[in-house]
This record gives sequence, C-alpha cells and structure tokens, in this order.
Amino acid sequence: MANELDEMNAVTLEQGNDTKVIAKQLEVKVGVGSKIFDVIWWIIPPIIGGIIWSVVKVKAKNYFQQLQQKLQHDASQIDNYLEQRVQILKNCARLVDKAIELDKDTFTKIAELRSGRTGAQDDAARNEVASQLDAIGRKVNIAFENYPDLRAHQELADAMQQNSYLQREITAAREVYNDTVNTWNREIFNWPAKQIVAAKAGYTTRIPFVLDEETKQAARGDFF
Repeated sequence: MANELDEMNAVTLEQGNDTKVIAKQLEVKVGVGSKIFDVIWWIIPPIIGGIIWSVVKVKAKNYFQQLQQKLQHDASQIDNYLEQRVQILKNCARLVDKAIELDKDTFTKIAELRSGRTGAQDDAARNEVASQLDAIGRKVNIAFENYPDLRAHQELADAMQQNSYLQREITAAREVYNDTVNTWNREIFNWPAKQIVAAKAGYTTRIPFVLDEETKQAARGDFF
C-alpha cells in the first residue's frame, strides 16, 4: 500500500500556506448506534452490565469536570501575568513620559485595562487584553529604542526587562492552556463513554489562544 503522504510525488504549495486557527466550536454529537449502545448495557447482561456502564460514565463525567477546573486554573494564570504586565507597562510609560511626550492614547488604554478588563472571563476577552498589551508594549519599546538617553535610565531598563520576562511567562502560560484545550478537544470525542457523556452534557470544542493579526504582520517584517 502506498503512503498517504508521499514526499517523493507530492503536490507542493510553491506560494506557501499561512496557517490560521479556525474560531469555530464543534458540538459533540452521537448517532443512533451510540444511543443503542448506551441502553443495551441494561439488557446484556441484565442489570449488572448497566451498573458497570453507569460507573464508567460517572468516571467520564468526573474527568470532564476536573478538566474544566484545570482549564480555569490555566486561564487564571494567564490573567495573573496580564495584570502584572499592565502595571509594568504603566510604570514604563510613566518613566518614558518624563523624558518625552508619549502618545496620550497609551495612557488611556492602560487606564482601561487597569479598570478591571484584565479579569477576562473568556478566551476572546483574554486575547483582546493580551493584544492591547502587545500594542502598548511596542509603543514603549519604540520610544525606548529611539531615545538613547532613556536606555541609561536604570529604573526604566529594569522595568523593560520585567516586561520582557512577563511576556515570556504569558507565552508559556498560553502554551500550558492550549495543551489543556487540546486534551479537552480530543477527549470529548473519545468514544464510547466520554463522547456519549459529552454529547449529553452539550459540550463543545474550545478555541485555543491565537495571535492577533497586527502581531502576525509585525513578525513577518524585516528586523535587520
């Protein structure tokens, strides 16, 4: 049998392919066969099979509940780092503003973020906060690089280093969250017990964190 993916005779995309995360939640569904499978345990063997099957489904339900708590914990870690980064960027912007006039919009956005928006309740809101912080960080970075005198300011240099550290921590926390999302998306389609339980509970797939388009475009730019 030939390989499904044959690198020797493959059709290649010369123009390349830009990957994107599809922001669509898939609902878990089961067919008639699964519904019959769910009931037949109470018939063959009588009663005992049904009890065993019920225990298996309870374990599957408990597993999903625990996994949801892990998702909450992982998301909370990201929120904690975002909150810290808001404070650091506020300090950076204040220090830069002492030396040069910084865009007033920067302070407005920081004020909005400090008013409670970092307590994001869902993935979309959390992504939006992170994107705005990235944009603010770029503005402060540009000012920091364009004015040599600022780089000699130790307090600002320390704050910029902390900002860089927090960005790495946010990236790492996102990776942990995405790993848990991947586990969730995989397990809800694990037939029979988990998929049947997920379908009855109305579970759907979850969307992982993605970069905003502005950051993607910046990553494709020329740096040297």
